[in-house]
Amino acid sequence: MAEILFIVGVLVAVFVGYNIGGSSTGVAFGPAVGSRIVRKVTAGVLFTLFAFIGAWTVGRNVIDTMSSEIVAASAFSLEASVGVLFFTGLSLLISNLYGVPASTSMTAVGAIVGLGLATGTLDAALMFTILSAWIVAPLIAIVIGAVIGRYLYPSLDARFAFGRLQEPLLNLNTDGAIPRPGLNENASRRDIVGSTLVLLIACYMGFSAGASNAANAVAPLVGNEAVDAGPAILLAVGSISLGGLTIARRTLDTVGNDITDLPILAALIVSTTGATIITVLSWFGIPASLAVSTTSCIIGLGWGRASRARTLAEIAAPRATNHEPTTVKTGALAAGPDTESPETTASPTVGDLAKGKVPEPERQVPDGGVASIGDEDPAELSAESLFDSGATVRIVVLWVLTPTLSVVGAFVLFSIIG
Repeated sequence: MAEILFIVGVLVAVFVGYNIGGSSTGVAFGPAVGSRIVRKVTAGVLFTLFAFIGAWTVGRNVIDTMSSEIVAASAFSLEASVGVLFFTGLSLLISNLYGVPASTSMTAVGAIVGLGLATGTLDAALMFTILSAWIVAPLIAIVIGAVIGRYLYPSLDARFAFGRLQEPLLNLNTDGAIPRPGLNENASRRDIVGSTLVLLIACYMGFSAGASNAANAVAPLVGNEAVDAGPAILLAVGSISLGGLTIARRTLDTVGNDITDLPILAALIVSTTGATIITVLSWFGIPASLAVSTTSCIIGLGWGRASRARTLAEIAAPRATNHEPTTVKTGALAAGPDTESPETTASPTVGDLAKGKVPEPERQVPDGGVASIGDEDPAELSAESLFDSGATVRIVVLWVLTPTLSVVGAFVLFSIIG
């Protein structure tokens, strides 16, 4: 019976890792694949490599926390491990059904908390620290996004143009016995510099995803000592790579729900901010959600960009009752620095690049191309909504609901099987 449970636990762990790889590869390498910097197979290989580095180094801290610190390691029987992994896999299903980037990490921790409450082994002080981080991290992401969107984004957008290469920047030469990487010889210097930046940030996202997500797939198995940490990481990364090289092709086609409608520059800002926050938390052994941090940064970035239509004094001042309320929207992220000028073009979105709709931009920034705060047209800034109150409420509700359901379900289950 124990052997059967162990096999079931490994299979569920592989299922969790497979889905993590399928979703995270698209989010990390969507801009790079959409811009034709790398092909999908190369993206999957690079994601696997950097996810392994992240899991093998920083990720060990998260595995330690989830396998033996939130609850005592002795609470992780084989049955309990399978149950925790089941609820983690269920969170992936719920997030896919509702199209919301629900947190696998938060739901996995929720299942462990349910186990700890049922067995009386929960470390309440550590859990309070983790909950505090879950509240503070998205707020930090929102603030960073808002500051960049309001004060820096238009100038950055005016100076950096990201387009779509005709041929991938990075190729694998398979003519010989051993495949060799090579650069696109026809790429310009600007293409090489900009594309290298996009690729480096994608690899950084892969590192962060491995550091935070490997524990979600294997921590319960490490907790009950069914698998040592080293082989567990190999199992996690192997299943993540399987997803990254197979089902991630679909996510790379749509380039991820969170970033498809974002310009390349905005996607890079969001990716860097989210990955940095999660890497820091993982260093301290705190499991946290990359999806929540990146989505929070999107909200802040869009709000900051849209808020440029009004000065701080106007935002603080009460509005006249005969005016229509201003709805904060972020479609303006895709607007060029000066939409009135024929010499400027709107920044291509990640989705546009992935579908091949946007040619390589030849953008020149005229004098005064970046409008001052308070001088931008509110109609242009609200042209298209990537963030609205209804969608935000739905996302936040599911962020809270999925780990809550995981806690309740796991508590009931583990109380019954005792």
